[in-house]
Amino acid sequence: MAPRLQLEKAAWRWAETVRPEEVSQEHIETAYRIWLEPCIRGVCRRNCKGNPNCLVGIGEHIWLGEIDENSFHNIDDPNCERRKKNSFVGLTNLGATCYVNTFLQVWFLNLELRQALYLCPSTCSDYMMGDGIHEEKDYEPQTICEHLQYLFALLQNSNRRYIDPSGFVKALGLDTGQQQDAQEFSKLFMSLLEDTLSKQKNPDVRNIVQQQFCGEYAYVTVCNQCGRESKLLSKFYELELNIQGHKQLTDCISEFLKEEKLEGDNRYFCENCQSKQNATRKIRLLSLPCTLNLQLMRFVFDRQTGHKKKLNTYIGFSEILDMEPYVEHKGGSYVYELSAVLIHRGVSAYSGHYIAHVKDPQSGEWYKFNDEDIEKMEGKKLQLGIEEDLAEPSKSQTRKPKCGKGTHCSRNAYMLVYRLQTQEKPNTTVQVPAFLQALVDRDNSKFEEWCIEMAEMRKQSVDKGKAKHEEVKELYQRLPAGAEPYEFVSLEWLQKWLDESTPTKPIDNHACLCSHDKLHPDKISIMKRISEYAADIFYSRYGGGPRLTVKALCKECVVERCRVLRLKNQLNEDYKTVNNLLKATVKGIDGFWVGKSSLRSWRQLALEQLDEQDGDADQSNGKMNGNTLNKDESKEERKDEEEELNFNEDILCPHGELCISENERRLVSKEAWSKLQQYFPKAPEFPSYKECCSQCKILEREGEENEALHKMIANEQKTSLPNLFQDKNRPCLSNWPEDTDVLYIVSQFFVEEWRKFVRKPTRCSPVSSVGNSALLCPHGGLMFTFASMTKEDSKLIALIWPSEWQMIQKLFVVDHIIKITRIEVEDVNPSETQYISEPKLCPECREGLLCQQQRDLREYTQATIYVHKVVDNKKVMKDSAPELNVSSSETEEDKEEAKPDGEKDPDFNQIMHAFSVAPFDQNLSIDGKILSDDCATLGTLGIIPESVILLKADEPIADYAAMDDVMQVCMPEEGFKGTGLLGH
Repeated sequence: MAPRLQLEKAAWRWAETVRPEEVSQEHIETAYRIWLEPCIRGVCRRNCKGNPNCLVGIGEHIWLGEIDENSFHNIDDPNCERRKKNSFVGLTNLGATCYVNTFLQVWFLNLELRQALYLCPSTCSDYMMGDGIHEEKDYEPQTICEHLQYLFALLQNSNRRYIDPSGFVKALGLDTGQQQDAQEFSKLFMSLLEDTLSKQKNPDVRNIVQQQFCGEYAYVTVCNQCGRESKLLSKFYELELNIQGHKQLTDCISEFLKEEKLEGDNRYFCENCQSKQNATRKIRLLSLPCTLNLQLMRFVFDRQTGHKKKLNTYIGFSEILDMEPYVEHKGGSYVYELSAVLIHRGVSAYSGHYIAHVKDPQSGEWYKFNDEDIEKMEGKKLQLGIEEDLAEPSKSQTRKPKCGKGTHCSRNAYMLVYRLQTQEKPNTTVQVPAFLQALVDRDNSKFEEWCIEMAEMRKQSVDKGKAKHEEVKELYQRLPAGAEPYEFVSLEWLQKWLDESTPTKPIDNHACLCSHDKLHPDKISIMKRISEYAADIFYSRYGGGPRLTVKALCKECVVERCRVLRLKNQLNEDYKTVNNLLKATVKGIDGFWVGKSSLRSWRQLALEQLDEQDGDADQSNGKMNGNTLNKDESKEERKDEEEELNFNEDILCPHGELCISENERRLVSKEAWSKLQQYFPKAPEFPSYKECCSQCKILEREGEENEALHKMIANEQKTSLPNLFQDKNRPCLSNWPEDTDVLYIVSQFFVEEWRKFVRKPTRCSPVSSVGNSALLCPHGGLMFTFASMTKEDSKLIALIWPSEWQMIQKLFVVDHIIKITRIEVEDVNPSETQYISEPKLCPECREGLLCQQQRDLREYTQATIYVHKVVDNKKVMKDSAPELNVSSSETEEDKEEAKPDGEKDPDFNQIMHAFSVAPFDQNLSIDGKILSDDCATLGTLGIIPESVILLKADEPIADYAAMDDVMQVCMPEEGFKGTGLLGH
């Protein structure tokens, strides 16, 4: 197939030899490319847009091949949402609630806890009606226990692959879009659950949290002097183990129980000795719970950044943990087996994903709980605590240590759950209470109804798709027109008809119409010629229009295009002719005035004018799929086009006559003008004998007279005030001249404007008056003090000698006289000099001006504020905003991170990056005033541009335990504030 541009030329080649009045029907059909051969499938691989007869590659391939029923619908098999046999039920992640889901699954697989919760009384009886429940109302749990009951019942007997925990999450008031600290959630929820169950009468329910999770240890302090022991008993629900510097879980436990020496300033006050003594302190485990929760402290506080960070170090742990060496009372049963590993995927403490590896207490098999997805872990997949990290390249990950049989290593495990080994088999008959089972059955019925409904919708889509397949297969074979009657249809509509993913809309051919409401020749590339038989079926089934038959071929557009093409061909010859004619000298009065700019661009203007009618035809019916062009945009484009000068309009004056400047025009011969007039018949015509605009001549004379007058005025004023013009021998208030007691004041703005006029009198207007009102307040008082006029306000005023003032009063109109008089007060010994202004100072307005100036100083963006860090009486200077300056002499530690784009308001947290000082260690001050309000802006604190802030840094606390205290006290986080977890 010939390229598209070649097709364009071939369709209009006949126009080179045919005059517009000779255009026939054959020429019209040639322009619309009816003569092109249709393409053959298999030979033509893609659709030829330049060929209206090519019906290949428009989307027919998906209908002509084998039938795939799955392509006829976008509905997944509802059975994919069904729970698999012998599998567990997942939980929907509501946004960032994966940390909640992991704990729910761990607690669900604690059979004793589940059994106790099932025994809790419930308000569900209010929803019961006889042997069933209300069909109209959904069950809404009222308490946390009821929410857990219902969730556990669904997790146990639901037919769904996963369930929605939104009721439980909403009851706790959790933000589903914010990821929280999972360890904190576990602690707070266990505390809430214990408090809720403490009101139950059944002891098996009331004490279940303590029986399962509560142990006891003692803080034991021994005086080195007298040997007296002091014990402080405390309950625990989990042991928080430091993992820094350790590789094995047993090492973490040993450090937790290690002995601590209390010496020096940290000595212990012994009640027996009644004085401070050296002592030792350690923790003794007195009793252990059935379920031992070991929290691995992976999230620690980083003083350098002022934020939490995650420790991604490997910790080894075994499936069997013997705790007897660590307890005080030997001889009991203290062998635990691993039952769950809670995992945090990701390298940051503020983002990532939570997953749980949990052991089924009934079968002893391990499962991976990942929100909705649950996977059995066996064979090579049985690697506890191992999950790939998020957003961390594999090259940067630490190599995993080798682990023996029965042991595992993890860099992401943050909590290990161990269950006490017993000889008894776990209770496998945890039955769902009848009232909960009724609710589960009701939910299962709804699920089954949904499955049936989806299956029916899926079947209907398949049936509809098969019918469409037969329709397309039949009609596509009848689409080619051949020699039979034909019509044109939009290619876009045909493609949408063949697109199975979108419903077929009515045919819309409006985008292809010309200004005569027929098919535009230039739109033939986006149209297809089809048989009248296929068109009848399309319009009867889908409607739309207008129908474009052979009568829709627009003769007017073809004739006009023929005329334009002939003129374009003729233009090249005329261009050469006009150039030759312009070389000849024009004599007599036979010539015509033509603008030089028009002569330089007349060929381009002619081409644009020839194309203009086609462009108007394109826009005259600017519709696409029923949407008309924006009228405002069309008006703006038309306005811009009108503002462009047409041929020979560049020598028009503002009054529409011939301009007076001969530099902008030239004479051309009568023959050259005749050629140009063929292309620009509406161009303004100016024979050589045409007079220039009379109004412009008068204005020109007046302008020349004004220029002469301005020069004369400027010369007179310059001669009268030479020193003021040259800024020489000017008086100064701070060094009052001896030869006068009076000085006059004018606005500096007046002096500058006057100097501009004197320098360039023909370009500037004369200055006729002295406006001193700008220096006075509304009450007529002076706005400046004598002291301010010698300093900051000196730029606003100009001092005038008395002799100059006399000349100024002659040359200009003065609205207000302002003068300063020097007076010697002789009554005072020694004599005192006073300066009196006329008019006098207005104190109230002066005070208001100063306040406004201060407000203006405090309202700024992108200003520079300096910070001086005081270290051993030495200062390190940094700019706080818009970005910190780093000097070449500073150390690597002082270099700060780049400021994020778009951050305009200065933030004192930048000081943390510049000086490596966390916000809680910063003591900031300015002019002796402490800056302690974290919510205040720089303006409200009185900090103006170029201010200097002093920074003194507190020394960091070396003790690690003290670091945790600082984290809790100095870096408060919102956490679960405002949720139901803290409501009790």
